Amino acid sequence: MDQAKNALFKGQITLAFHRAMASTFKPILLLLLFSIYTFSAVSSHQHHPLDPLTPSEFTLVRTIVKKSYPGPNTYNLTFQYIGLDEPDKPIVLSWLANPASKPPPRLAFVITRVEKQSHEIVVDLSTRSIVSDKVHNGHGYPLFTLAEQFLAIELPQTYEPFLESIKKRKLNLSDVTCSTFSIGWFGEATSKRVLKLLCFYIEGTVNLYVRPLEGITLVVDLDEMKIVEYFDRFIVPVPKAEGTEYRASKQKPPFGPRLNGAAFVQPDGPGFKIDGHTVSWANWVFHLGFDVRAGPIISLASILDLEQKAYRQVLYRGFISELFVPYMDPSEDWYYKTFFDSGEFGFGQSAVSLKPFADCPSNAVFLDAYYAASDGTPVKISNTFCIFERYAGDVMWRHTELGIPNEIITEVRPEVSLVVRMVATVGNYDYVLDWEFKPSGSIKFGVGLTGVLEVKGATYTHTDQVKEDIHGTLLSENTIGVYHDHFLTYHLDLDVDGKDNSFVKNNLETIRVTDGSSPRKSYWTVVSETAKTESDARIQLGLKASELVVVNPSKKTKIGNNVGYRLIPGSVTHPLLSYDDYPQIRGAFTNNDVWVTPYNKSEKWAGGLYADRSRGDDTLAVWSRRNRKIENEDIVMWYTIGFHHVPSQEDFPVMPTLSGGFELRPTNFFERNAVLKTRPISRVHWPNCTTRP
Repeated sequence: MDQAKNALFKGQITLAFHRAMASTFKPILLLLLFSIYTFSAVSSHQHHPLDPLTPSEFTLVRTIVKKSYPGPNTYNLTFQYIGLDEPDKPIVLSWLANPASKPPPRLAFVITRVEKQSHEIVVDLSTRSIVSDKVHNGHGYPLFTLAEQFLAIELPQTYEPFLESIKKRKLNLSDVTCSTFSIGWFGEATSKRVLKLLCFYIEGTVNLYVRPLEGITLVVDLDEMKIVEYFDRFIVPVPKAEGTEYRASKQKPPFGPRLNGAAFVQPDGPGFKIDGHTVSWANWVFHLGFDVRAGPIISLASILDLEQKAYRQVLYRGFISELFVPYMDPSEDWYYKTFFDSGEFGFGQSAVSLKPFADCPSNAVFLDAYYAASDGTPVKISNTFCIFERYAGDVMWRHTELGIPNEIITEVRPEVSLVVRMVATVGNYDYVLDWEFKPSGSIKFGVGLTGVLEVKGATYTHTDQVKEDIHGTLLSENTIGVYHDHFLTYHLDLDVDGKDNSFVKNNLETIRVTDGSSPRKSYWTVVSETAKTESDARIQLGLKASELVVVNPSKKTKIGNNVGYRLIPGSVTHPLLSYDDYPQIRGAFTNNDVWVTPYNKSEKWAGGLYADRSRGDDTLAVWSRRNRKIENEDIVMWYTIGFHHVPSQEDFPVMPTLSGGFELRPTNFFERNAVLKTRPISRVHWPNCTTRP
């Protein structure tokens, strides 16, 4: 991340909370700073064990790996993935307990492609040596790199059958552009590392995805980098460009609603501090990382407990593990569109530079991130993250007391939270990814779906013409928005006040009153059930009323409740594909809304390490079959938030953001309301301004 930007915050404790702490709790300030999950940031010359790889480290990895493949093999070598091989959790926790000690060795995990084989390589950056190098002999292939996708989409420009197809359609070749599509697995015994190309017409608009050239499909062998199959099955009209342009400079009257700007004024500057990759704000501190596949990674999130005078652990590591997007058109030209957007295309690799004052508010601070290109050289994404304090007029807590004679008492605290945002543009869709920290102890996870729909060209111009299932909605003339799903699976390694936790289902059960003791005939009560093994923790939400809580069975409140954090789910959306359908076999990690597994460093990607053309034999659903013990263990919760998307005309030609999310909320974690003593925000008085009468 940009060291110049970080330097602005070095040595500046600007948090209002910290100012209050300094004056109110001077005797305990040093104790707070040495709490286990507190300011684990290290000095500028020393890496935190979970810091993402730096540009110089990417370069070093490239040099070390290339030296191990001398001769002609070096020319054919490509880097499909380079990322931090983070130390095993006990090693990190041991270092955090004594941050003055020497940090664990810096290791990089690398997947290369050489001579049509995938190599898994671990590089020790401190010794500049390769620790291990093994060939992947299982199913599936690694992440697509941007470079190989760019090379692939250029191939049609000189491919004679394709040129003939464009000529037959009377289109200008200069206005034709293509895009890459993974093809999944559908029971074939053997497979090659291939992808499909579909093409679009950009004459009259930059909104290329709404003008598909239906009927044309190209298959590219990525190892050979050549077209190996070509199909031109039929011709349908190319949807019109009219009304599809989304650039502001191209819009014509009448214009849409006028929106007045708004500002969140912070006269004392930002209320948070960034030291390296460690962010501290109000009563929170956490580590922000980045990965070419996962995108943002939040680690070591802990919150200050005023009564205990210490920071307490909440989340060891959290990130989006996979995004499964199956489309519902079973026809020859669409059936294979069952994407793993994280494992095939990479959320981090797909991150885009955020626009100040548009993607993020005026009070945001921006951070850069880096990943390695296919040749191993570092690539910078400017403004990858924005971090900002959000105040939108929401209420943290309030009460008006009317029951006291001759007195009305009103106390209100406004809700201010801290947001970490990244946007990943995976082809046609843009995903707005938010991590929001609240002073109350809650962590909210938000995802916004926007961008452009995946549409299908058709002969229809009106719904009256449709006599069969078109697998979507007619959005405009010759344009069908195809039904599809989005399933985002989060990896949430909760360490609630320590690493050994249990998963509790607080089931809400109806009790009938049959003994005549009350005029009531029924009530509900809570019956708690602690999951002993993984099978006990597979949850399909909506089938039973329950609260799902991760507790620390060895920690209790003063009055005896287990401290915990509960999951507040988003909308309940289950897969509708049959379990024996090939895409769902690969995406079986979405069969349950919630899974709980014991911590295992290797169990990171819910859809498998090699997601492209995978066969579902290395997924969360498979790992969990071992039915391991999870009671009072170091456990990981996996939660999937889903969207069934039936496109509507309002989603065209660009889709207004569809938002969803969920929350992790403290449950008997504190002795009482953690924000009871939060001070009201100071009013800002501007000169020459008056309020309306």
